[in-house]
Amino acid sequence: MATCVCWFHLDLRLTDHPALDAAVASGDAVIPLYILDDEAAGKWQPGGASRWWLHHSLASLAVDLEALGSRLVLARGQAEEIIPRIMAASGATTLHTHTRHEPWSRDQLGRVSSALEGRARINTYTGTLLKSPGQVLSKTGNRMRVFTPFKRNLLAGEPPRPALPRPSRIPAPAAWPEGDSLDALDLLPSSKSGQQDWATGMASHWQVGEAAAHSAFDRFLDGTIDHYDTSRDLPSEIGTSRLSPHLHFGEISPVSIYHRVMERGLTNSGAEVFLSEIIWREFSHELLDQFPFMPDAPLRNEFSRFPWRDDYADDLAAWQAGRTGFPLVDAGMRELYSTGWMHNRVRMITASFLTKHLLIPWQEGERWFWDTLVDADLASNSAGWQWVAGCGADASPYFRVFNPITQGDKFSAHDYVRRWVPEIAGRDDRGLFSPRDDGAGLFAASEDGTYPLPLVDHPTGRERALSAFQRIKSA
Repeated sequence: MATCVCWFHLDLRLTDHPALDAAVASGDAVIPLYILDDEAAGKWQPGGASRWWLHHSLASLAVDLEALGSRLVLARGQAEEIIPRIMAASGATTLHTHTRHEPWSRDQLGRVSSALEGRARINTYTGTLLKSPGQVLSKTGNRMRVFTPFKRNLLAGEPPRPALPRPSRIPAPAAWPEGDSLDALDLLPSSKSGQQDWATGMASHWQVGEAAAHSAFDRFLDGTIDHYDTSRDLPSEIGTSRLSPHLHFGEISPVSIYHRVMERGLTNSGAEVFLSEIIWREFSHELLDQFPFMPDAPLRNEFSRFPWRDDYADDLAAWQAGRTGFPLVDAGMRELYSTGWMHNRVRMITASFLTKHLLIPWQEGERWFWDTLVDADLASNSAGWQWVAGCGADASPYFRVFNPITQGDKFSAHDYVRRWVPEIAGRDDRGLFSPRDDGAGLFAASEDGTYPLPLVDHPTGRERALSAFQRIKSA
């Protein structure tokens, strides 16, 4: 029996896996392979929270493969060295893999192709998106930079391919190539790093793996989706799908999600809004494919002249630690560090506070989220930060400054703040979100004095941000 290799990336599942499906359908014995290639990813290698999730997702995938008579081969190093070695040792002549869309991954695939030239064939498939970047075009055949027409054209076009079933068996090779152990990938924080407690905390908030992903989606479809359009904005409620890390690591495919939502029917605005969020993810990858510099530089050229502060180290550290003196901002930042996730409404508020109230470059927030989010996706993370900062191709207007005081009342975040900022839990609802005392207008610290002074007055921060924007408009 001939042998092939199925190279896994951010597609750590067995259901609806086009590359694995093709490998099994070929009749060859299949070697499932995952490579941790930090050198190829460079500064965009997985952050701390993502590495924690990746460890557990790989462990889950390995168990699932073993149940089908296979196993997961793990390796750490350069893909262009590891893949030719494994294929030569096993006699494999075909490599099946999904196309990745990060700029660095294109270069990586190019190096692998060069290393295999004349020795093996590479078959690539679309397995992480509904449509490959560049497939959704305007009426004039141009690529798109604005979300609403992108969404409209995606939904009006040919629907995504059908979801593929899980294989019932995966043929194993006569001999397995040598690989590394999961522990050798060194993905978990060590006690020396000072992050062991952080990782332990995350474990209490998440179930990782393909089965967990589908269970979470089932629960969401059972009811939450019906009022998703309103509940998604309420931090104190479980009103979102919480599928983002499962989607990022490919434990569930967007194609599977799309078809199950459509089969259920777009019977209410909740389902429609949820599908829009899935398409926003697609749009983010479309932008990254068009503008590979997006994680580092603004898409709107005028923002290259924006007068960001350069004396912000202390304020940045306070924001990261959830010590800004604005309770809703601090609640979000503490939720992030404790769980590896933050409610999306609060993500917008915390990002706006950093870039508008504090005038700190959006790249600083992007890097912090990259290290602390379990769903840190290069396309979605950079597109989201550029949207809030007002410098993206399809951005929120710069003059939109999220008010971290009124947003708390508007979206009923009282229980959320009391949970994550317990030192002020005794405040009544009226004064819970304000850094100021209800009566005398003085700072209202917690009773024990542990809650910090506000870093900036809200009106002052807002006016400073708008003034900075006017400077680049008039330049």
